[in-house]
Amino acid sequence: MSDLAYKKALTEYLEGFVSERRKGRLHEVLEERTNHMTLVLEDVYQTHNFSAVLRSADIFGIQTTSFIENRNKYKISEDVSMGSTQWLTLNRYQNFENNTKACLSDLKGKGYRIVATSLHKNSISLEDLDVSKPFALVFGTELTGITKDVEDMADDFVKLPMYGFTESFNISVCAALCMYNLSTKIRKEVPHYGLTEDEKRDIYIDWLKASIRKHDLIIKEFDLKYFEEIKVSK
Repeated sequence: MSDLAYKKALTEYLEGFVSERRKGRLHEVLEERTNHMTLVLEDVYQTHNFSAVLRSADIFGIQTTSFIENRNKYKISEDVSMGSTQWLTLNRYQNFENNTKACLSDLKGKGYRIVATSLHKNSISLEDLDVSKPFALVFGTELTGITKDVEDMADDFVKLPMYGFTESFNISVCAALCMYNLSTKIRKEVPHYGLTEDEKRDIYIDWLKASIRKHDLIIKEFDLKYFEEIKVSK
């Protein structure tokens, strides 16, 4: 029996535990999700900032965020994130020889351009960024920003316009402004910005799980029946 057949059967089984209204809402949100833009947080250490960025990511439909944990481990404040983490795909890079290079190399291997937020001398305005191809938007740690490794691997640098004396935004504010601007631009300019059918299938299963109490026990029960039926059919 194929993996696809298993996922289809599991989806149908789990759908029996949620209302039609809930299923409709999950599909509605899923259609607006995108991995055309993905986020990278490099060594962010303030729990509030982590959590606020993820809350904004969910609101703006950005499905995936990668955490680079060189010195700082990510911690989520549920009071700030408002449960957004259960609807997002989160990747952690914490046990590599160089977590930053491992993360950005993985993203480049998947076809993403690396776009770093920075006041780098070659930075362009956020509004001028070409969003036609998939890209990963990188935010550095508080105070010092992105590391030299990100600078070396970045394909582009972007900055937000600032007209006051203060030369930087709080990272969660910067991320929210960037996500609003770029997600709006993507939806206007990129014809097929949504998730692939395979991505939708896997994420929908995860969202069904998040919608069902004690889903682990329900899936265990399903697996016993499913694989027993396979044995009998053979």
